[in-house]
Amino acid sequence: MNSIKAVGFDQHLSIDNPDSFQDININVPEAYGHDLLVRVDGVSVNPVDTFVRKSGRKNRLNKPKVIGWDAVGIVTSIGDEVTLFNKGDRVWYAGDFTRSGSNAQLQLVDERIVGLSPNNLTDDQAAAIPLVGLTAYESLFEKLGINWTGNENKTVLIINGAGGGWFHSHSISKISWFNSHCNSIP
Repeated sequence: MNSIKAVGFDQHLSIDNPDSFQDININVPEAYGHDLLVRVDGVSVNPVDTFVRKSGRKNRLNKPKVIGWDAVGIVTSIGDEVTLFNKGDRVWYAGDFTRSGSNAQLQLVDERIVGLSPNNLTDDQAAAIPLVGLTAYESLFEKLGINWTGNENKTVLIINGAGGGWFHSHSISKISWFNSHCNSIP
């Protein structure tokens, strides 16, 4: 297999334009260094995808851009510096903005931004979590400085808790023993 199928775009067109996305063929990526080559089994669409697709220059791109960051799949090949994963591992990740995205049959992703995907989730379920889960984790533990333990008598209020990231913030705060409340505005 010298090429794989992907979905990309070469112009930032309105989403209702039939040419806003294109079925394309791209070269099979090769894993080097810390790269994993992942057979993509599930992807999700999040606001980053829609923002990148609709914003940008008016002229045609030199080559189609493949977007998509949230993904789950099976490692098919590894670079010579990979130490964290093996061929055959089922992984999930929120990809790298500077690289080709997950809307392809195969994707290169640095092992250092990848995790083993839980076996109790379907591909669709697992692909829906990486970026919003990471956003929730970073919000609670890195930005707010919350600890995993010692929160039994503390309360957290999550505003606009119906969105993906905030839904996961609520879930994560519950497992770290918070009395967690969310609100949502229709």
